[in-house]
Amino acid sequence: MGLSALVAAVVELLTPQLMNITFQRRTDLALLALRALAASGGIMSRNDLASETGTTSSFIPQVVAPLVEAGWVTSSRGPGGGYRIAGSAFDVHLLEVVEAVEGPSSDGRCGLRDAPCPGEESCPIHDIWTEARRVLVEGFDQVLVLPNMQGAQS
Repeated sequence: MGLSALVAAVVELLTPQLMNITFQRRTDLALLALRALAASGGIMSRNDLASETGTTSSFIPQVVAPLVEAGWVTSSRGPGGGYRIAGSAFDVHLLEVVEAVEGPSSDGRCGLRDAPCPGEESCPIHDIWTEARRVLVEGFDQVLVLPNMQGAQS
């Protein structure tokens, strides 16, 4: 079995049980917000966006702030204000959203110990985990968040 097949097997078999790779709740909500805003094609109020994403209206600004900062969402205040998808959001990949909300993807954590990688002495899965992580990150960078939704924008 070649290295790429071994890496694929590790990602498929070990990730769900041992590595517990999950997105933060804010990342999940940010992805839902992008989809809701793209589907609406117009301005959504904070309350409507909260309802669409299943969170509270008081949490929406924290969810949407990284999306606004990245230029994927615009916000406007006052009566009739709210959030609107920006055209640039239709070219955004999953990795970009994850990093905008959670920070850089390369945190140097050991896949076995869930601690910083000491570097000088590798754990038994260091090489395979490093390669599996690279493949996973590359995969996230190939997934469009809003595929086939460009037409929903008005």
